[in-house]
Amino acid sequence: MMTGLDSTRDAAIVTRELHLFYGKFEALRGIDLEIPVRRISALIGPSGCGKSTLLRCFNRINERYDYVTTRGEVMIHGHNIYADEVDLVELRKQVGMVFQRPNPLPISVRDNVLYGYRLHTPSRRRNRSVEDTEVESALRAVRLWDELKDQLQVKATDLQLEAQQKLCIARLLPLKPSVLLMDEPCSTLDPDATAAVEDLMRALAEEFTIVIVTHNMAQARRVSDECVYMLLGEIVEHRRTEDLFITPRDKRTADYIEGRFG
Repeated sequence: MMTGLDSTRDAAIVTRELHLFYGKFEALRGIDLEIPVRRISALIGPSGCGKSTLLRCFNRINERYDYVTTRGEVMIHGHNIYADEVDLVELRKQVGMVFQRPNPLPISVRDNVLYGYRLHTPSRRRNRSVEDTEVESALRAVRLWDELKDQLQVKATDLQLEAQQKLCIARLLPLKPSVLLMDEPCSTLDPDATAAVEDLMRALAEEFTIVIVTHNMAQARRVSDECVYMLLGEIVEHRRTEDLFITPRDKRTADYIEGRFG
């Protein structure tokens, strides 16, 4: 793998010899990767290259399917998340995920924000005051508080798509994650809403490690600190975003970002 990166930096996620099989098909082929703390890292590449599969290794969501086999290590903050003793519920509290289409629950804005918090917090530790604080803090973090503070009982599915996607991010925050995974989070949004969500991502990166999958080269260049170009289940190049786009080291990377491939 070509990195051009400082191997001494702090890493939130480290993979070593990561392989993933869908049945007999090898979707990931010996992935070695370091994702830095509190930065935005973009996974880019043509459809079917393995970028979404890799993203979903970071919270083991691929294992919903019994025909998936994973080998190798994924270390998050120094802990191998594929160790036998790992609690998947606790892992997914630490590593939150935002999907392509906003998926708020058909309940109120307030209850959406508190949904995961209530699932994971014993009732004896919850009260109205604590919940109010969590709701306000989460909505402020995603820049929805001023817009929705008087509409907390509105059904979340009635919101505009931009607000729905921001709300899906807010829903993760009361669980105090350290990593946010985003799989094409702007693919259903118009340009103005996309710009708003990208701006939010930059703000959130001051506190969270963010890994985003995107097909949008302009978006990857605008929002990410680092880019990982993948092809056929392998990493071709991983560098600082500006360097990868201006001076790619591998011809396959240049062909892709210049539109000659994929």
